Amino acid sequence: MRLTSDEIEFLSRKIVKTLVAEGKLEVDSQPRVMGDIMKVITEEMSVEDRLNEEVRAVLMQHAAEMERSNMSYTDMFKMLKKKMAKEKGIIL
Repeated sequence: MRLTSDEIEFLSRKIVKTLVAEGKLEVDSQPRVMGDIMKVITEEMSVEDRLNEEVRAVLMQHAAEMERSNMSYTDMFKMLKKKMAKEKGIIL
């Protein structure tokens, strides 16, 4: 799932406000905490982006084999992405 920077900011603000309102989080600076959460979300999304690029590179190397196997690019992409994510300990 792709999120825009505005959506990430909205989610961060919502997380902080909800946790503060429920008394589950005390912060000295809501904007600083929101910024930290935005950074974490953005970094996590970039992990998946890098994984997608690695999967594409592998599939490009094996394009001829894929044609012979009669598997669609999409199916092979999903299968390989799941396998590589598991090997790297990435939770999708």
